[in-house]
Amino acid sequence: MASTIPPTRMVVTTHKNDGVSIFAADTVCEAFQPFGPGKSSFSSFHKSDTVPASNQTALPILTNTLPRSPPSGVLFCTTDIAPNSSAPMHRTLSLDYAVVLAGEIVLRLDGGREKTVKQNEVIVQRGTNHEWHNRTDEWCRILVVMVGAEAVKLGGGEVLGETVFGKPAPPPA
Repeated sequence: MASTIPPTRMVVTTHKNDGVSIFAADTVCEAFQPFGPGKSSFSSFHKSDTVPASNQTALPILTNTLPRSPPSGVLFCTTDIAPNSSAPMHRTLSLDYAVVLAGEIVLRLDGGREKTVKQNEVIVQRGTNHEWHNRTDEWCRILVVMVGAEAVKLGGGEVLGETVFGKPAPPPA
């Protein structure tokens, strides 16, 4: 079933050489569908490898990428989760600010606890292992700003690293 949520329009501003503000772009962002049509998809709009970010460098091209924040940077994206589908257990090394723009989502943590988050409600995701479950017949869109963060260190000194599908992530290439 194709998404009932329209693609996101992105308006980008910048400056002329004399400092006057102008529009640099006005585009519709096509979603990355790594799992195939009608499945969950991602749209990444902007990424900066460092914070503070530059307002003068060209925007990176982020088509066909899974949303991951740079270790010392920030990523701005959306995730569309298909009806009656889930995203498997995972942890990112980031602090994620999320807003449910459409539909609702169940956020389940690795300890088994879960919360339903509805349209216009927010999540502050602090490096925890989590799953997303859309248990409705409607698409869910979540707007996310991911900020690179320090790894979580437990009382005994163990460091919680990034996970993919519930397993430790492979080392960076």
